[in-house]
Amino acid sequence: MYYAAPVRILFAWVGNHDFLAAKEDNANNLGPIGQVLAERQFDELHLFCNYKPAEGEAYIAWLKASKDLRPLPAIELHPAKLTSPTAHREIYDFALATCRTVIGTRDCNVTFHLSPGTPSMHAMWVIIAKTQIKASLLESSPQAGVKSVTIPFDISAELIPDIRDAQLIDAIANPSRSRAQFDQIIHRSAEMARVIDDAAFIAPRNVPVLIEGESGTGKELFAQAIHAASERTGKFRALNCGAIPHELVEAELFGAVRGAFTGASTTRKGAFESANGGTLFLDELGELPLQAQVKLLRALQEGEVVPVGTTEPVKIDVRIIAATNRSMTDEVAAGRFREDLFYRLAVAVLKLPPLRERKGDIGLLLERLFADQCRKHQLEDKKLSPGARNLVLAHPWPGNVRELENTIIRAILWSRAPTISTDDMRRAIIKPPRNAHGGAGDILHRPLGDTLKLPDLIEEVAQHYLMRAMEEAGGVKSRATKLVGAPSYQTFDNWLTKYHVRTKAK
Repeated sequence: MYYAAPVRILFAWVGNHDFLAAKEDNANNLGPIGQVLAERQFDELHLFCNYKPAEGEAYIAWLKASKDLRPLPAIELHPAKLTSPTAHREIYDFALATCRTVIGTRDCNVTFHLSPGTPSMHAMWVIIAKTQIKASLLESSPQAGVKSVTIPFDISAELIPDIRDAQLIDAIANPSRSRAQFDQIIHRSAEMARVIDDAAFIAPRNVPVLIEGESGTGKELFAQAIHAASERTGKFRALNCGAIPHELVEAELFGAVRGAFTGASTTRKGAFESANGGTLFLDELGELPLQAQVKLLRALQEGEVVPVGTTEPVKIDVRIIAATNRSMTDEVAAGRFREDLFYRLAVAVLKLPPLRERKGDIGLLLERLFADQCRKHQLEDKKLSPGARNLVLAHPWPGNVRELENTIIRAILWSRAPTISTDDMRRAIIKPPRNAHGGAGDILHRPLGDTLKLPDLIEEVAQHYLMRAMEEAGGVKSRATKLVGAPSYQTFDNWLTKYHVRTKAK
């Protein structure tokens, strides 16, 4: 039985070096395309040209007239109208569409020539070869000759599973675009900068994200920024898993038809359908009951949901961003969370640092939040005293940014004077609950390591008790001295200075 051999097709952009070779008409310099044709055999040559069509036709005429390039394959010119030779998306769209049209349903051995054209054209050939059309890659130079190019990874399978074309093209064409969506996250610390860099990198890539962090660290803010920096055109839908009664979790996630259960008076969409084409943010992921975890895993694996009360599946295209203030590995180890679901969701993991570990961020956040809240409540003339600022900087903020913002709001609203004093701020700060050891907050249980600064903790404790003593003593230092067990009035006064406690003493 006779089998037709695959058609050998070479695709290439015509570049400036090819035109120069044609003008010089020098056998020692055939240009990138001519060099390949002199050493490799093809049945068809398809040239993409973003120069004037007449220039492309003249180049083809030179190829056909060259005695050093025999036998030539069949040659076809494909004029391209690009706004610029580095317009990544235009290059990608034109090259992919043209290649598909040329190949059609034929059995072909396809080769892309990387050397001619701009670096942007080179990059798009690599992407198309690794995600869309199986193709060999070649490069050529006068020094090294013609060489096959091996890309040591599979973009679609290893780097960015399930990626959509537009996401990768736009990420390469404009890498700062995704980063801009994170500008609303106020920071100057290296700890937060690292997390933002990671989030901006994975934003255009269609992979699940798991955000871990204490309450109040801004997990939903990050989720919204990731969605905004992606190419998803659907909605951002947030669902707090901890706020849903267990018996209604499935209906909230997957929807329900009328009469499916008591109270289901109408058919309604679940969170997955509402976020179709967009992003579903599952906050407090660890609160999901095990039965719902099983069905969530199936929905993610199958790409479809089955509303409660029916057996008809509904296809969905949703990116999942989950968040938790727990350690999910601990939850898995304790049997409270399915291991297979965890690994399905924890493809890209972001760990948000607590505010106490974000060096230099508290002061910056204080200034921005104070200005924003004053403007919001039409109190732009309000000022913050140095003492109030010092009090904020000294506080551990166990509730993180959320606690800081709420404290600023209280201070602004409670203060009747133009300037918020230390006393105003002290009233606004809600004292953290005492733990079983009698300490305030988590000061006795901070993690050891580089982030632990013992002098800072000692100052924090000293400030806490010195300010309490002055408050209870009505500002009378002699009384406050006895309340903290200071050996003398002078010692107490020295402590106030040492630990930067400013008071209206009597």
